[in-house]
Amino acid sequence: MDQSITKEIKNGVATLTLNRPEVFNSFNREMAFLLQDELDACEKDDAVRAIILTGNGKAFCAGQDIGEITNPDLNPGFKKILDDHYNPIINRIRAIEKPIVCGVNGVAAGAGANIALACDVVIASDRASFIQAFSKIGLVPDSAGTFFLPRLIGFGKASAIMMLGDKISAEKAEQMGMIYSVVASETLMEEVNLKALTLANMPTKALGLTKRLLNQSMNNNLEEQLKLESKLQIESASTEDYAEGVAAFVEKRKPVFKGK
Repeated sequence: MDQSITKEIKNGVATLTLNRPEVFNSFNREMAFLLQDELDACEKDDAVRAIILTGNGKAFCAGQDIGEITNPDLNPGFKKILDDHYNPIINRIRAIEKPIVCGVNGVAAGAGANIALACDVVIASDRASFIQAFSKIGLVPDSAGTFFLPRLIGFGKASAIMMLGDKISAEKAEQMGMIYSVVASETLMEEVNLKALTLANMPTKALGLTKRLLNQSMNNNLEEQLKLESKLQIESASTEDYAEGVAAFVEKRKPVFKGK
């Protein structure tokens, strides 16, 4: 049985751990498909209200397994790697209307860095780093790096980082707005679990609609975005969580949200 991704569900939070530490959690074909399957399962499971994505060992993810693409018998070719592996992973991360917290435990390079940056909340260990490693071997950034990174840190910095292939420390990544926060390595998963549990206990239907708004804001003009905000605000106002939130406010008690 393929154990390249492990999953644990606890208190409404599903933790997906990249589990090929011997190759710094780099992706081969089986691992890419398994992550897609696990994300699909999390999306369909009503018991899962938030998702954690992290890595086992010293690295978060070193991107593509070079051993696979240099082996003529295993190499699926770049078209299949992108069309079948990474693009579907990025699309799933953005389309799942549940919050996804990424706990970057170590180096995140190439596609590994860009998968992390596609998540909703990115928390990194002080031992982590981010590398747009593509230029070092004559490739262009993929896995939506050229989409998200300029929007996170600005066009100029993104251009320089991608062309130079600089290693960006977690502290620097936080300072430039690439990630949400950096914490001591010893407390990374404690902090990540705390944030994920907090999100899981919030009105997750509204969080999912917020995620949809943020996705659409990448392409909408102001008028289109205002119309969508109005539509989804009306939808969120019809949820059980909204009714519970208002009732709890009036009754001066802590709300109990159910994600409905």
